Amino acid sequence: MTCKEALDTRVEYLDSELTPATLAELEAHLAKCAGCRAYLATYRRTRELVATAHRVDVPERLRTQLRTLLDARRRPS
Repeated sequence: MTCKEALDTRVEYLDSELTPATLAELEAHLAKCAGCRAYLATYRRTRELVATAHRVDVPERLRTQLRTLLDARRRPS
């Protein structure tokens, strides 16, 4: 398995959706590739942070102002 192939399977790996054969190939690659291990660890941490991020409610007045501004910029001059 190449690094590209390994990284292409990262989502399925973290979601435990790989076939046993692909999982074995990936784990063999990770055992010898520090770069892919580091990338996977960073990707895993990013997913965790995104999943726990808090949504910020924007006040209605600000949303209205933003929509007005964006609409004005979209209109041709």
